[in-house]
Amino acid sequence: MFDPKSPPQNLAEMRALLDALPDGDPATAAQAAEREPQLTKPAGALGRLEALSAWLATWQGRHPPQIRRPRVVVFAGSHGVCEEGVSAFPSEVNGQMVQNFLNGGAAINQICSAMDAELRVMEVALEIPTANFTKAPAMDEEDCAEAMSFGMSAVEPGLDLICVGEMGIGNTTAAAAICHGLYGEAAELWTGPGTGVEGAALSRKIRVVGDAVMLHKHLFRDGLDVLRCLGGREIAAIAGAMIAARYLRVPVVIDGYVAGAAAAVLEATRPGSLDHCIVAHNSAEPGHTALLTRLNKTPLIDFGMRLGEASGAALVIGMLRAAAECHAGMATFAEAAVAGKSG
Repeated sequence: MFDPKSPPQNLAEMRALLDALPDGDPATAAQAAEREPQLTKPAGALGRLEALSAWLATWQGRHPPQIRRPRVVVFAGSHGVCEEGVSAFPSEVNGQMVQNFLNGGAAINQICSAMDAELRVMEVALEIPTANFTKAPAMDEEDCAEAMSFGMSAVEPGLDLICVGEMGIGNTTAAAAICHGLYGEAAELWTGPGTGVEGAALSRKIRVVGDAVMLHKHLFRDGLDVLRCLGGREIAAIAGAMIAARYLRVPVVIDGYVAGAAAAVLEATRPGSLDHCIVAHNSAEPGHTALLTRLNKTPLIDFGMRLGEASGAALVIGMLRAAAECHAGMATFAEAAVAGKSG
């Protein structure tokens, strides 16, 4: 059983948590299913909002569901693979952007304000880049487990929803390498422009992704091995937050490609690990569409976004809040004295 006061100390303990993930609450799922047809609307008239309210009730373990306390978490990490020239921006942008978050000047600050959501920015050893994974595993087991445990600390009982995202120059290269390591196929499928690389720089990025997987694939037993060898600390922290959220009955909204790669390592290690998660949006990063197909996840929106920062995840809080409020607040046919469907 997961104890927030005593997080896992190694990847073996992480795997044990994944093996014992709790299911959703069947009682609240049944209550949601019973109430929905009684509401004053034609059956299915609210489309996916109806499924979302049921999903919230199931994974919050509460009926009716509610979103009064959503939290958006941006994990920030540094990547040694930036030495290979895979990004259009230098690594020092990491610290500068974190300061921008703290000063309230980033897009995610404005979206969280609009959605009345708490924003938490968590640096994951930002001053210490991971190893350059073209030469050595990005993290050793202890480092990876520590980053995952740190991510777990972002979740606590009483939250209604958590949206996970990231900041880290070079992390679309890590995400592409993770996906290539998990699913194979061509490195080109998984590798896109990220912060805006093109031409020879994009070709170099593709080569780096392919070479890194070739170097480490003999170490891959499951998704956590792929994470350790090819990921970043912020990606590991997102994975840890997802595990903790499952145990603490907090539904999860996954942001874009990088957060999706964090989710993928869990699903590859233990199928069903993402049942308490939804995907906010389909990123403009080309590998994201392929990843969502592998994960069998349908995004809620497709706005051509590729910013990261949990921006897409935060944007759908209003949609989820509306789903919960409609389910909880609409009158039933009996309450409103409205005739139901005849026949």
